[in-house]
Amino acid sequence: MGSAGSRGPAGTAVPARAARRPPRAFARWRARRPFWGGLLLLLGGGEILLTEQASISVVLQAGAGGIAAYLLPLVMAVCGLLLILNPAQRLFYSVVGVLVSLGTWITSNLGGFFVGLLLGVIGSSLAFGWLPDQEPRRRWRRAPRADPVPAAPVAPADRDDPADPAG
Repeated sequence: MGSAGSRGPAGTAVPARAARRPPRAFARWRARRPFWGGLLLLLGGGEILLTEQASISVVLQAGAGGIAAYLLPLVMAVCGLLLILNPAQRLFYSVVGVLVSLGTWITSNLGGFFVGLLLGVIGSSLAFGWLPDQEPRRRWRRAPRADPVPAAPVAPADRDDPADPAG
């Protein structure tokens, strides 16, 4: 028997290129949004949430400071998701994301031991700098180099030029 997806609806063989279409569709979708910036911001918020060790009863007893330790990384993760799902508002989400990421320095174990803080700042910066109208980059293939063309001989400079101080 053939591999999954190798037969079409009427028992006809499907070309190998047709089996690779979903990753291309995902790549096109990903190219139309600040995907990597949003993903890094989302991962930064998740990492900071995972570094929090206190149970919810301790957080509620600690008051506003304890709640902020969970609220700021949650806002980071939401901004990361919104960057991916709603790229039209990327400037607002990236500015909020970088401010909240910097706020976790104080509230959440030095920003998740610097890892979540750095992921959040780098992801927000990537999203802020993303340009929606720029074409996606394509891999460049090196063309074979042609033989170098010899340069034409250059005549010596004319010494009768009045603008030339040496002449």
